[in-house]
Amino acid sequence: MTRFEPVLEIGAELGESPVWSAERQMLFFVDILGRTLHRYDPVTGAHRADAVDEHIGCVQPAEGGGFVAGMRSGIWLLDDDGRKRECLAENPEDQRTSRFNDGCVDPRGRLLVGTVDETRANGAATLYRCDARGLVPLVGGLLTSNGLAFSPDGCTLYHSDTPRFTVWRHDYDPETGEIANRRVFARLDPDAPDRGRPDGAAVDAEGCYWTALYAGGRVQRYDPDGRLMAEYPASVRGTTMPAFGGPDMKTLFLTTVGGESGGALHAMPVDVAGLPATPFKRTAA
Repeated sequence: MTRFEPVLEIGAELGESPVWSAERQMLFFVDILGRTLHRYDPVTGAHRADAVDEHIGCVQPAEGGGFVAGMRSGIWLLDDDGRKRECLAENPEDQRTSRFNDGCVDPRGRLLVGTVDETRANGAATLYRCDARGLVPLVGGLLTSNGLAFSPDGCTLYHSDTPRFTVWRHDYDPETGEIANRRVFARLDPDAPDRGRPDGAAVDAEGCYWTALYAGGRVQRYDPDGRLMAEYPASVRGTTMPAFGGPDMKTLFLTTVGGESGGALHAMPVDVAGLPATPFKRTAA
């Protein structure tokens, strides 16, 4: 059986947000609690880690260089070394118990990004859209916004709330950035022995949704109708988010948490390529 194996031992406290840059031929990802931006070249094995000055929930390459990042204090543009250049939007929630978490870029270059309610009790987290019009709330009442990914045509948005064991899908209008018709895509069993729950996700070229199961030690692949197709185990339980990458987009990378896994980056070859990431465009609206 194909399974994930460690490829980079970095000791991340909370590895997250892997994204492949086709332009730079490199994987970028973060250690949220370790306040670090990582970059990894799977061909040469070269690895670089840049410290950032606060919790960094997600990172995406930006048009023209640098990155857009969801951090505790807000949405920031970073330079190539991970240094802050400009705050695009402040976190409107209580920053003592809220930070930005999972994020992805839509086909037009807008950032969709959600927060996490660190109390895990109040349902105060929200999914937002960030573009030239500002920060706009899309879905509220969440515990941990996660699992953001788009269908190949950009007309379906996937989104999960990890502690609620649920992945939703929404109709998405790439022209306007508006969402509608939220419905359940997949619901996991909260009474399962491992309590594996949907964390970060990616979509492949066939439109199938891959989700890492936090505490479940595996990644699941669902077809576009929400039917479970396959499961791929990892050697650790703390799996957080997959991302397609490599020169042919047929390597599935996987971030993990610290503890028994040591926070290593894992990888697995796959038969179906992933979708290239769209760079963030601050002028998109």
